[in-house]
Amino acid sequence: MPARLDAIDWAILRELQADGSITNVELARRVGLSAPPCLRRVRALEEAGIIRGYRAVLEPKALGYEVICFAMVQLAAQGQADLAAFAAQMRDWPMVRECWTLSGETDFLLKCVAPNLGAFQQLVGHLTGLPNVRMVRTALALDQIKDEPIAPLDGAAPEA
Repeated sequence: MPARLDAIDWAILRELQADGSITNVELARRVGLSAPPCLRRVRALEEAGIIRGYRAVLEPKALGYEVICFAMVQLAAQGQADLAAFAAQMRDWPMVRECWTLSGETDFLLKCVAPNLGAFQQLVGHLTGLPNVRMVRTALALDQIKDEPIAPLDGAAPEA
């Protein structure tokens, strides 16, 4: 069930999504509050788990990661312990930037970065060599059409 948010909460979320480094004083000014109640609302949104954190959005290619790829991984066994073991390994691999469990034939979808095709091939080799991995299918990203790593906020909660 979505959290109950009022118009000011939605305004705070929109502003923080647009600029996570905004000062509380400026945020308060933009949403029409004084600084102390604005900070209380932000803290309440954090404590409720609605705001999970703040971070800078980096450009992978500017940092030398020329290859972005997706890997669809199918495990030989899908017991809870098997899924948890694979997920734990992926958390430790720096080139794996996102890891999702899926329904259907594919158990995991990985978004990976690599500095070059050789490093990408090594990553695939490591993946296919893991215990319990039945199959790995990969796709190299050619062009990014959309990158919106934020939740859509139109001022109202999504319809159920």
